[in-house]
Amino acid sequence: MAKQNSPRNDKKSEDYYKLNTKAIDRLVNADKMDVPANKRLKDPAKQYRSDFIDRIPSPVKSLFIKWWFNAASCFFFVWALGLTDYLDILVITSVTIGMITDILVNNILRFLEIVPGENNKWMMFTKKKYWTFIANILYSFVIIYCVMWFYNGVNVLINSITGNIESVPFGVEPILFGAIYLAFDLLFIGIKRLIKSIINDAINKANK
Repeated sequence: MAKQNSPRNDKKSEDYYKLNTKAIDRLVNADKMDVPANKRLKDPAKQYRSDFIDRIPSPVKSLFIKWWFNAASCFFFVWALGLTDYLDILVITSVTIGMITDILVNNILRFLEIVPGENNKWMMFTKKKYWTFIANILYSFVIIYCVMWFYNGVNVLINSITGNIESVPFGVEPILFGAIYLAFDLLFIGIKRLIKSIINDAINKANK
């Protein structure tokens, strides 16, 4: 004779499979903004970054950081050391700014990213590799050379207008130096991105 389930057993089964609808509603309707911002970050190290910094537009943060370190390098290694010889300025500033760019600036830009890779457009070498340390120094050497020629060109132009050949009206100082260095940096990065875009377009057309 088949054994029938008693009402008590049916009641236990119902209780076992019964869902807590109230808990499900709380989960479904939960607002993501209720979760603290530092918990939403995938990188645990970024939990110490303030929401105020995240609200600043990425170009403003990136360009200010790059300019500030360029200007600080001029202040500490050109002004503080009293460098006047062109070769000394070229070598020392190229090495220091290249090292600072590779070790500090690019890592700070990566740390401040909300979307991974969004600050790559502000870096000449977007991926941190063992060779980028030397590459950034050589790249800085090219920019410093261009900056020095820019200063010389402006001084020659001003002197030709004023007729005072012996003076140096446009001297090196941190604020303008940082801005001029940044301008050449962005120019070369833009050229790199343009060349890369042209090559990628050519490859895509060839594959079609």
